[in-house]
Amino acid sequence: MSVVAERRPRLRRRHLNERLSLRRIGAMCLRHGYTIAASWPRMFDVIYWPTVQLLLWGFTTQFFLTHSSWLVNAAGALIAGVLLWDVLFRSQLNVSISFFEEVWSRNLGNLFVSPLSVYDFAAELMLMGAARSLVGMLVAALLAIPLYHYSIFDMGWALVAFFGALLIFGWAIGLAICALIYRWGQGAESMAWGAAFAIAPISGVYYPVATLPAWLQPVAWALPSSYVFEGMRAALIDGSFRADLMAWALLLDLVYLALGAALFFAAFEDARRRGKLLQQGE
Repeated sequence: MSVVAERRPRLRRRHLNERLSLRRIGAMCLRHGYTIAASWPRMFDVIYWPTVQLLLWGFTTQFFLTHSSWLVNAAGALIAGVLLWDVLFRSQLNVSISFFEEVWSRNLGNLFVSPLSVYDFAAELMLMGAARSLVGMLVAALLAIPLYHYSIFDMGWALVAFFGALLIFGWAIGLAICALIYRWGQGAESMAWGAAFAIAPISGVYYPVATLPAWLQPVAWALPSSYVFEGMRAALIDGSFRADLMAWALLLDLVYLALGAALFFAAFEDARRRGKLLQQGE
């Protein structure tokens, strides 16, 4: 009986510790739950990736089911789509990452007490984004030659036009994301990693815009990336450069770049007035 009596307090302490542990876990879950619920960027991130993956590969599967001979007539179209899509994604991401590096190091305040203007800063972000995107694409394109016996450089000067159009669109998205960071802080950082993928399903990267539902096609034609990828397929399948598609892509690029830059400058002025430049950081 003495042994049983000695074990009872231990069991009670163990059960008490287990209950306290469950309460601590519950409290932490509530904390993170409230954090997510109070931040629309975090809430958006929860449902974002499953939805994008469903749309992208759902439309891709639907297209291939009805056009099984398409790849035979357009060898390398998927590889070209991947490489050009990465230009858009990396352009947007590299602008954002260059900005984040200043935020993480709490260097924004130091930058803007120097002669550097916000216009100089935006230009530097775009130039570094272009340089990183160019290096990344060149390496991947060169690797595709021995690995898959496909050279995207066979498109000639059309490739330069496609690269430039996607690069500018990526700049516009990247500047808009930086504006969100100015306004909502680092809770909006997740947007940088997935903003470009939000438009992937309606940009016709791996399938023509005509594959999309009729009600969604006008949305796709409002994006410069859709014109670029339609032009890419015309160059691969028909061997022709569609100047009309490129003209629309560049025109929309200018519109989106102007909007992205306007958001960036407006958010900077708002952050400067509210003293948030010195508060940004890890």
